[in-house]
Amino acid sequence: MKTFEQLRIVFFGTPDFAVASLNALVEAGANIVAVVTAPNKPAGRGMQMNESAVKQYAVQKGLRVLQPEKMKAQSFLDELKELNADLQVVVAFRMMPEVVWNMPPMGTINVHGSLLPQYRGAAPINWAIINGERVTGVTTFKLKHEIDTGDILLKKEVPILPADNVGSMHDKLMAAGAELLVTTVKGLAAGTLREVPQMTGAAHDLKHAPKIFKEDTQIDWNKSVVDIDNFIRGLSPYPAACTQLGEKSIKIYSSDYRMENHDVMPGSHDTDHETYLRFAAKDGWLYIEELQIEGKKRMEVTDFLRGFRG
Repeated sequence: MKTFEQLRIVFFGTPDFAVASLNALVEAGANIVAVVTAPNKPAGRGMQMNESAVKQYAVQKGLRVLQPEKMKAQSFLDELKELNADLQVVVAFRMMPEVVWNMPPMGTINVHGSLLPQYRGAAPINWAIINGERVTGVTTFKLKHEIDTGDILLKKEVPILPADNVGSMHDKLMAAGAELLVTTVKGLAAGTLREVPQMTGAAHDLKHAPKIFKEDTQIDWNKSVVDIDNFIRGLSPYPAACTQLGEKSIKIYSSDYRMENHDVMPGSHDTDHETYLRFAAKDGWLYIEELQIEGKKRMEVTDFLRGFRG
């Protein structure tokens, strides 16, 4: 049995969320023999080649970096096999074929931003907030064939506060996941962790977290103000909830609400042109705090109203 420091680990990840976990392992003294991340991609007006956040961190730390175009490419598989990893760690990375995740003797573990088996899928943070959850968390588990269904190793709960949105919960879960990952790898090295199969239960008891597309961001004003406020927080700051204001489309980043009876058609807006812009929902008013109208920058509602004539 190898110690935590002796384990040969290959880390897979791409965005900032993954950097926190990689950094936590490095700071704890883990032996990261290579980092696998997305290939460089052109971005911005000048279409300059953009390196992933994980690659930038790995280069800074002098870690070996692999950027395969195809995960099943024989050249990549040969290179991965030569690393002779004991364990692989995946955080915020693309789908992996079995030939990759089943390669090391200790398997491959993943950090997921929910309390599995709830919110399996690509957007667990968004959907937990949209659905009005008061608690979410992070889970470490072993990869297997079906996405996010592997045996659970450890969980950590993180409360969702009324003021939280996707941005703030992303940062909280990023830190919690990094901490939980180090604890998990140390437990695996020590042989003290027990793998627990995920409770399947009835299908209707499970809430899912599918990827969110642009067409999913439109606000339904026939819903309650509480649900709409959750929807806005669950999409802020990205991709942002959208609605129409006259002939223009606007993105709403933050809001407040008041539950009250009215006879106004849901979706209608009202303003004093100085302090508030509000939309009618079925059971109250949704007050906009921060928004962005197409073609303009993001701004506070009071700044927006100075030039608004609608």
